[in-house]
Amino acid sequence: MKTEFVYIGKTADKYLEEGMAIFEKRLKHYLNLEVILLPDIKQGGKLPSDQLKSKEGESILSRLKNDDCLILLDERGKQYSSEQFASTMEQWFQLPYKRLVFQVGGAFGFSDAVYERANFKISLSSMTFSHQMVRLFFLEQLYRAMTILRNEQYHNA
Repeated sequence: MKTEFVYIGKTADKYLEEGMAIFEKRLKHYLNLEVILLPDIKQGGKLPSDQLKSKEGESILSRLKNDDCLILLDERGKQYSSEQFASTMEQWFQLPYKRLVFQVGGAFGFSDAVYERANFKISLSSMTFSHQMVRLFFLEQLYRAMTILRNEQYHNA
């Protein structure tokens, strides 16, 4: 199954980009993974947060197909241990979808329309992280999940 990791706006800090690149490269061994950057909304900084979320939501929804499984990375999502996440990934791979789409929202989160379309919501922590840091943290956890499923040493090293 194809897996996509989608986020909005460029990553501002080089160290985050470098870390993401490391895990993207490692994940290619396990998954048909595509990392997709949705461009920032033009003049988005001048919009009220609700309007910005709505426009970002339109961008997110416009690229989805009916047979996609949309999984939001959201602070109100379900939290998993690394082992539980690996097991859940294994279950998701068995679902009748063409793509698993993991979506990070913008700085203000997701629009109501995106929440309505979502199949699942996951949270990396009860702590709040910047939407840019979540990109790196999630890719690392996705890599960890794949090594757990293959019973490889990374998780316990």
